[in-house]
Formats: sequence, C-alpha cells, structure tokens
Amino acid sequence: MLSLAGIPLRSSQRPQLKTLVCVGGPCACNPEPIADFVDVVMTGEGEESIVELTKIYARYKKEGRSKDEFLRAVCTIDGIYVPKFYEVEYNSDSTVKSVFPKPGTPAPARVKKRIVEDFDKAYFPESFVVPYISIVHDRATAEVFRGCIRGCRFCQACFIYRPIREKSEQTINRQAKSLCDTTGYDEISLCSLSTSDYSKIEKLLPEMIDWTSGKNINLSLPSLRVDNFSDELVEQLSRIRRSGLTFAPEAGTQRLRDAINKNVTEQEVLNTCEKAFRGGWTSVKLYFMIGLPTETMEDVKGIADLANKVVDLFYSIPDIPKGRGVSVSVSCSSFIPKPFTPFQWEAVNDGKLLKEKQEYLLSNIKSKKISVSYHDTRTSFMEGVLAKGSRKLCDVIEKAYYMGCKFDAWDDKFDFDKWMRAFKECGVDPSFFANRVMDESEVLPWEHLDYGVSREFFIRERKKAYETTVSPHCRIRCNACGADKLCGGKCDARN
Repeated sequence: MLSLAGIPLRSSQRPQLKTLVCVGGPCACNPEPIADFVDVVMTGEGEESIVELTKIYARYKKEGRSKDEFLRAVCTIDGIYVPKFYEVEYNSDSTVKSVFPKPGTPAPARVKKRIVEDFDKAYFPESFVVPYISIVHDRATAEVFRGCIRGCRFCQACFIYRPIREKSEQTINRQAKSLCDTTGYDEISLCSLSTSDYSKIEKLLPEMIDWTSGKNINLSLPSLRVDNFSDELVEQLSRIRRSGLTFAPEAGTQRLRDAINKNVTEQEVLNTCEKAFRGGWTSVKLYFMIGLPTETMEDVKGIADLANKVVDLFYSIPDIPKGRGVSVSVSCSSFIPKPFTPFQWEAVNDGKLLKEKQEYLLSNIKSKKISVSYHDTRTSFMEGVLAKGSRKLCDVIEKAYYMGCKFDAWDDKFDFDKWMRAFKECGVDPSFFANRVMDESEVLPWEHLDYGVSREFFIRERKKAYETTVSPHCRIRCNACGADKLCGGKCDARN
C-alpha cells in the first residue's frame, strides 16, 4: 500500500509530518516485526485516543511543527506507542535482552493500552458508507459488550479486550435501529466475543426481535456458547430466520478442553446440538484447533468422534421430519501462540506434525454429512513467526516484499520459498520464533507494552494448563487477572 502511494516504506525515510503511518487493532499487540515501517502504534481501543491524536496532528501541521515534535507530543498519551523512541538490546542467542526508551525522549518505560470506560457513551457510528458490491460481512453490526468472561488460554481477544464492559439493552437497540435505517441493510449481527454471555440477552432479544421481524430484518447471533444455550434462548431464536449455528468446542477431548480452560463438556455440546435440531436447525458449524499445547493424537481423533456423534444425534431424534438432512462443518485452525495469553511462550507444531494430525483427523471422519476444513501448514508457520517475532523481522519483511511477496493471504499468491530465501539472506532463523518454546524468564519482544493483564496471571494459568486444571469464568469467581485496574477497579463481570 505504501509503495503504491509513493510513500517511503521506513519511518526514518519520512522525516516530514505530512506523511504519518499509524496502525492499531489486535495485531498491534506485537508490532515489533513492523516497528521500522510505522510512526505510531495505537494500543488498545481507539475511539478516544484517535481523536486526541488527530487534534494534535491538525494543530502541529498548521503551526508547521516537525514530525519529531509531533511524535514527542503524542507518545505520552495513554495507548500511543512510538517505536522510534525505543531501543532494543539482544542477547548473543538472539533473545531480547531489554527494551527501553531512548535517552532524551518523553516516551514511557511501558505503554499502557487505552480503554473506553463508559461503553454506553463510547462513540458508535450512526451511519456508514455502504458498499455497492458483495463483501464478506455484508450486514450491519451492533457491538453488545467488549471483553470475555471465559479465559480460554489460547485466546488473545479474551484478554486484550478486558475488563468486561457491557452496553445497556436500550443503547444496543437504539444503535441497531439507526444502522438499519441509515444503511438499508436487512441483516444485523449482535457482535461480541460470546454473545450469549451478555448478561441482559434475554431482556434484549424479545424487543429486538419484535422490530427486526416487523421490518423483515434478519437478526444474527454469532459466537454462542454451548453451556448457556438455554431453552429460553432457543425459543427466542426460533422466531428468527434460520441460518446455521456455530459453536466452538475447540478441542476433541475433555482432557484437552480442560487444559485450554474451555470449560465445556462433550455432553453440553451434544445437548446444545439436540436443542438446535429440535428447534428446526439442520446446519451446525464446529470450530476446533489442532496443535494445542499438550495435544496427542487421541485428542485429534476426538474431534472426528465428536463430529460423528453430532451426525448420529440428528438421526436419532424421532420427531425430525423425514427427508431432512444434517450438515456438520468442522473447521480446524492451527494453534498459533499469541502475545498476552497464557500460551504466549508456546511453539507452533512443525509442518510435518501438523500435516500428520490433519490426515489422521480426515481418516477418522465416518460420515459424508461432515465437511472438514483446515489451514495450510506453511501459512500457520508464517503466522507463528510474525506473532512472536522481534524487530529482527523488519528487514526480512522488506526483503520478501522486494522479492515479490504480496497478497500472501491468498493461497495462489503465497510464495513460501521466497519468504524462506528472505529469511536466509537476512540471517534470521524463522523457526527460532515459530517452533521454539520460550522461557518464562525471557524478555518478550512485546514486554514494554501493557495490555492490563499481569504476567504473573499468565504464568499461573499456563501452569494450570499443564496440570489440566480449569479456572472458573469471571462471573463465578474473579481470577485476579489485573485488568480491572485500567478503569479504577471496575469490571462488569462482577456486577
């Protein structure tokens, strides 16, 4: 994108304020692999910090101030990280020795992520530009709450969006109506990490269904949990135009589900599927992961066993109308260790092992009613490199780009061999990042960024994973993750 716009790739090559490259979102949890290319990293939530940053930018640009002056002014704002103001020292084995602000700069030792404290008052667009072509998420979206109460040990989103903050049902309804009125969309999705965990879901749905059904608007509830898919929720959902339901057991055996702290049982999965089938649904999608820490081939077989049981369950229900068929989609992504999770120190399974697990899974699928999809092992390897990488990857990324590596997310454009040549020419071993279990005492490349959850909490949870011990979710007991300190000790999970 920068090249097409005629913009120099590296921040050091853009000395003037007129060109400012900012990034944010979940990938900003470890921005070090692109640190040399960006000017500003916005950590955490951007609704407020982006307003503060742009106001300063407009003023400094009008006054003819320099880019360095601007960066010095904004780097003290909570949630703003300016990579050029930090020095990285390495040990002889290429691990990070330390990350610290350069002398003479006002940059903080640790950059604290930004959050929006009052979610009902947070900015939300009343309208937006509607595409005139078909897009992936071609619908309006209403966010119901931010964060997650669950604590799955592989899940970055669960931890980086803490503390839990909910919107009132009145705010959600008002914003959803406004979006449908201004965009003309006939579908709206209630968005969160786990929509059925919204504490007021049974108050919200009846009113929402009344006005959406009256206007022939489809209401979509993604991210449902199998352990709170209640009869009342089924009754409400039965009033909505039916599409497939998606659930995420994540692992095929109870032992591994406990290790990753999924806190659902196989029986809960089957009971939920039965409720859905009796409620009229015939399509179920199940999300799993392959390559999780402590995983064995028995765990992989468990994925196939559970999918087979769901198909058998459908045909065992006596009052299912004859001629109706079931469709079970099994999606198996490869586990990628992510920063700011209990598994951030872990390794990606090497490509050979991942391939063996994928083939073993397929060999245990017994029904033609089950479709299985999984990730390319080489792509998973690259994801692991970038997720855990340090600034040593900046040269590699630039080298790979000049070799022709573009649009890598598309299989027909992804050229793994070119990437491997780029690593070799830059003297960087990619397996050092992807396939190495990091030591808990090690300085992590993202150590200078503070996303609220404490390192001690992550270490405790990782230890529990290897002991196959679960932690209760936040509404049962606070596990002292530390995120509540970001907003004065408040967390809606405790309400």
